[in-house]
Amino acid sequence: MADPYQLVAFLLTALLLPAFGHLYLRFRDSRTLLWFLGFLLAIVRMLTDYKLGPWNFYEAGHPWMATTGEAASQLGSALFLASLSPARFRLGRLNVLYVIPFVIPLMIFTFLLDAVFRGVVPAGPLSAVFSVLGLLAVVVGFFWGIDNESTPPWLGGTICGAAGVFGFWLLITKGPAWSLTSVEFSMRMVTALLVIMVFRRLSPGVLLTAAGFTAWSLTIFQLAPEIVANSQNGEILIRFVVMGKVVAALGMIVLALEDQLSINHAAQKRERRARLELEAYSNLVLSRRRIEDFDNQAEDICQTVVKHSRFAQAALLLRSARQYHVAGAAGFSPAIVKALDTLASRIPGELFLARGSAPSAVGQSQTVRLDLEPWMEPGDDLKRLQFTSALAVPMAGRTVTEGALLLAGMRVERGKRPEPLRADDLLPVEMLIARLQSVRSQTMMLEKLVDSEKFAGLGQLASTVTQQFNNPLTVILGYASLLEEKLPVEAPDRRGVEAILSEARRMRATLDSLSRVAHAQSNQIAAISVSEMLADLEELYRSEFLRRSIEFRVNVASTLPRVLCNAQQLRQAVLHCLQFSMDAVEREHRGRSTPPSSSERAVRIDATVEGNRVQILVAHSGPAFSHPERAFDPFVSAQAAGETAGLGLSFCATLLRDNNGHASAVNLDPRGAAIILELQAA
Repeated sequence: MADPYQLVAFLLTALLLPAFGHLYLRFRDSRTLLWFLGFLLAIVRMLTDYKLGPWNFYEAGHPWMATTGEAASQLGSALFLASLSPARFRLGRLNVLYVIPFVIPLMIFTFLLDAVFRGVVPAGPLSAVFSVLGLLAVVVGFFWGIDNESTPPWLGGTICGAAGVFGFWLLITKGPAWSLTSVEFSMRMVTALLVIMVFRRLSPGVLLTAAGFTAWSLTIFQLAPEIVANSQNGEILIRFVVMGKVVAALGMIVLALEDQLSINHAAQKRERRARLELEAYSNLVLSRRRIEDFDNQAEDICQTVVKHSRFAQAALLLRSARQYHVAGAAGFSPAIVKALDTLASRIPGELFLARGSAPSAVGQSQTVRLDLEPWMEPGDDLKRLQFTSALAVPMAGRTVTEGALLLAGMRVERGKRPEPLRADDLLPVEMLIARLQSVRSQTMMLEKLVDSEKFAGLGQLASTVTQQFNNPLTVILGYASLLEEKLPVEAPDRRGVEAILSEARRMRATLDSLSRVAHAQSNQIAAISVSEMLADLEELYRSEFLRRSIEFRVNVASTLPRVLCNAQQLRQAVLHCLQFSMDAVEREHRGRSTPPSSSERAVRIDATVEGNRVQILVAHSGPAFSHPERAFDPFVSAQAAGETAGLGLSFCATLLRDNNGHASAVNLDPRGAAIILELQAA
């Protein structure tokens, strides 16, 4: 049928086709590419379906042209459908789009009908081929509809089932040609429905596209006898159909532009949110005085992250005393925080968040997806609470990971679909963690500098005190010794002289300790075997622990390297720690009416390696430190019982400092305390 109206519609559709090509080249979007291919196939269909001037390709003498037109129409409709429902299924290692197995039976159906049998269905068993091909397409379409994310499974399955029943009814009553027409009608109507359900807005693009595909699908009404009998009605119907293509093309162009505007608006919104988030993080005043003060701010840091980021839950894990702990959390239930803290203590420092150990959360991001199950134990509360994974922003130190910020519970705006996680959503948090790590490292370095200055000042003070008190003390000891020699044994004043001598000698011992602090030897540095040294100490002092009824254990890592230090000074430092631990255990149980168990009177030594540092931990079951950060200060109340540490631990810290090491004190949970001696591995 020659109709100038169809020529105008063809030209308009052809002129709009370059716009789809430009949109694809501009945005590189697969959906726009499928739209471009779909309308290209629609133009092929218009060329082969209608009489344009002297050309009429749909005559009986051109069966291949008829096959091409029908195949282009079917494939184009399927591409439009796939652009809005790109569902896939697994086939071995491949992810296959549902549209591929859906289209293949339709293409074979069209080829057999138009090219092989030329529109005349053969009688006999060959006619069953069309039913089998139609059934295959219906089965694939049914699973496609169930697996579609844009519609509920029941709705997709119902639509595909109804379309299949309608298509088989036409196949039986009207023939295969009208069955193919029903498939085109179903695909275009479902496309119109998906446009509304995918974009979920009443915009000009959505309305034009849905109206265009609805009008495009009206060819099915040519089955109505009233329309077939009236040529004028048929002409109006055809004009509606061809105009529907133009309207659908215009609507999709507007849709693509609306989507880009929406993307730009969302990007501006994310940028504004990131700027406000960064401002909030920059307003955090982080303590730089002591590590303890810094770590105590973890709760405020997590609350700030929860308030300004996309995440409703945050927990900050920090490393101290060779293990991790939850320093602060926000948004989590107390049960999860407690269980997470227990799990954190089991995480080994040398393996936690090492490079490549966990997959990245998004591309070009330092945040990783952390699986907590490898560190869980049977019956772990985190598994019962269904918290087995989280996003983790690592605080990377020079040798081990110093901590991590765990994030969970992404927020979703009410009434909107959840947005995917992007790298720019994590960038402010990653910058905050980088700042935290930098400040914490500076704080640790500042503490070491203060310790060095403190011990240097202590050495100067000890030297001055020793010089000033030695001469008077020598005079006191000399005259007291003379008095002791002259007084008879039974003289009443002899006990007073003996007391003077005893206290003077005690003062001389204290001055000797001060002298050692002031003049600690640091020569003869060599590679020392910690394993052999601890084995010798265990053998020599085992009887002393047995005599005091104290359980003594030594645990040494199998791959412990040697350390660079002075052997005599290291042995002296460990002995100071052992003596301090034994005294602490005995003070804890002094005066008790009931004898303590072996676990209540225990001292242990653990030697481990982390990176290029060797750590010797001397732990005891006695009272905890009142102020662990001041445990190495001279003549301070170091324990809860009120006893003073004297110069022993101060001298120990001085020895470690002179050997390029570091000494620290920590309290253990649920009871006890420990001294950690850290040295450079050879």
